[in-house]
Parts: sequence; structure tokens; C-alpha cells
Amino acid sequence: MNQIDLNGRVMVITGGARGIGYAVAERALRSGAAVALWDIDADRLESSRRELSELGTVSAVTVELTDERSVDAATQQTVQTHGGIHVLINCAGITGGNGVTWELEPEVWRRVIDVNLIGPYLTCRAVVPHMLKQGYGRIVNIASVAGKEGNPNASHYSASKAGLIGLTKSLGKELATKNILVNAVTPAAAKTEIFNSMSQQHIDYMLSKIPMNRFLMPEEAASLIVWLSSEDCAFSTGSVFDLSGGRATY
Repeated sequence: MNQIDLNGRVMVITGGARGIGYAVAERALRSGAAVALWDIDADRLESSRRELSELGTVSAVTVELTDERSVDAATQQTVQTHGGIHVLINCAGITGGNGVTWELEPEVWRRVIDVNLIGPYLTCRAVVPHMLKQGYGRIVNIASVAGKEGNPNASHYSASKAGLIGLTKSLGKELATKNILVNAVTPAAAKTEIFNSMSQQHIDYMLSKIPMNRFLMPEEAASLIVWLSSEDCAFSTGSVFDLSGGRATY
């Protein structure tokens, strides 16, 4: 494993209690960062905090990412605990299950947009002012290849991730001269607990589209995400980095 220098940096990871977020936390801690896990699942959050604390400094905050008051409180708590926030990883997300657009319930559609798009907007809104005061920051949004291509039977998820790509590009341009870089990654499916909310038919569809004929490993995603979180990433902002095993064509 190559060494990425995050010494002295504080990284917030939403959805950090499991899946790709947990893998990013593990890699970041091994790279010298202090990590703040933000998640809605309080029990899993505490369990993950205990496990990861063996590698370094880890705090945990239970937060509802669609509620600006909860996000603002989590931001203040993290700044008080760690002294600042240098890196924000927007990893929390839900699929909302599968179904054709006209049969998906409006409340399900809205919830996916709220978690996957409104949540990252609210975290950026809360954290960016602290980065501006520091004169430094890195933001990485975990989008999806579905946001580029539009997966059938997942219009809500695809639309939310397409919106997150748009947010990344806009915010990256707004902060381009502030030493705060904003990028996104677009994974194909990673075999994590999120698969539990998908139909087998949809899982098979996703695998059939990946030229490498396998799913993404969380630690592979973490390698790219942690590099994007570092000073080594110095001239890329508003960009989208492929993690699709050859699926994405642009």
C-alpha cells in the first residue's frame, strides 16, 4: 500500500459507519488523518468508532443529513473536538429500492433525492465556511456511474447522483481560487450492504455492464478517494473520476 500524507488533517466522512465510508476512514487513519464519522445509525456508528480507534483519532456524531440544524450541530461539534475540518467526504447514500419510474412512490423518490443530493448540499454549506477561514480544503462527493448513464429501474437514484455531479462542478468552480478543491468519483456498484436494498435482477444488470466482470472493492474506492483528499491532488477541481471497471465511456 502506497503512503498518502494526511498528517494533521481532519476528515469528515458521512455514512462512515459502513461500506465505502468505513474503508475511506481506515485508509485515511493509516495516512495520518483524524477522522470524524457522521452517520444516522447510532449503534453501528459507535461500533465502527471503537474498531477504527485502534488506528488513530476517531470521533463519531449521529446526524440526520437532510436536516440543516442537525448538520450544523455536527459541524460545530466536530470543529470543537478536532480544531477544524480539512476534508469532507460525502459518502452517505441510499438506493430507494428498484422499480420503473411511474410505479415508484413519491415519498420514496423524494427521500432518495433528500439523502443523496440535499444532504451533500447541506454538509458543503456548513463545512465550506470553515475551509475558507483555513484557506484550505478538499471535498470528495461519492456519485455513481448511474448519474452519468441513468440506470433503468433506478430513476430516483440516477437523478440524485447526476445532481451530485452537477453540484460538484458548480462548487468546484466557485472555490477554484480558494485552495479548496471539489471532485467526485463515479463508482460502479461496490458489493456492500447497500446491495440488500436492490433486487437480484438489478444487481445482475449492473454486473453485466462492467467490462472487468466484477464489482468494485471498497478499499479500491478508498485509494482514489483518499488521494483526492490530499495535497497531492492540486490541479483537479470540479472533476469526475471514474471507478466503474471500464463501464463509463465519458
